[in-house]
Amino acid sequence: MTFTISPFGAPKIRAVKKLQKLYLWDWSLIESPGARFENLVVGHLLKYCHFIKDTEGFSMELRYLRDTDGREIDFVVLKNKKPLFAVEYKTGDREISPHIEYFRERTTIPFFYQVHMKDKDYGDAKVGRVLPLTTFCREVGLV
Repeated sequence: MTFTISPFGAPKIRAVKKLQKLYLWDWSLIESPGARFENLVVGHLLKYCHFIKDTEGFSMELRYLRDTDGREIDFVVLKNKKPLFAVEYKTGDREISPHIEYFRERTTIPFFYQVHMKDKDYGDAKVGRVLPLTTFCREVGLV
C-alpha cells in the first residue's frame, strides 16, 4: 500500500507545485538502506499528523519543499496550513545540509531538523539541528 505527499509552495521561492512523492507504508520491504530510512521517517511523520488531527482536531498536513533549481527539504509538517517544522533525513550524521540554511532564510518555517541513523546531536532547531531519529521522535512527540 502506498501514499503520496504534495509540495509545499512557500511564496519567496520558486517552489515546484504539482509533483507528488510516492511512499510505501511498509518500509521494511525496501532493500536500499537510504530509501528504507526515508520511508520510515515519512511514515512516522504522517502518523504524527493523523494523531494530532484525531486527538486535537487540528488540520495537519505533511508536505515536502523543493524549488525549481532542485534544492529540497524532505518533509514539512503543517498545522492549520502553517509550517511547524521541517525535516531533512540523512543516513549519516554528517554536516548540516546547505538546503536547510537556504530555505530557513526564505520561508517562515520556524524549526529545521536533520535526522539520521547515527549518534551525533548538535546544532539548534531554529538554525538547523542534526540529531538521531530516536531523539527527534522523543523531543517532537512522535512517540
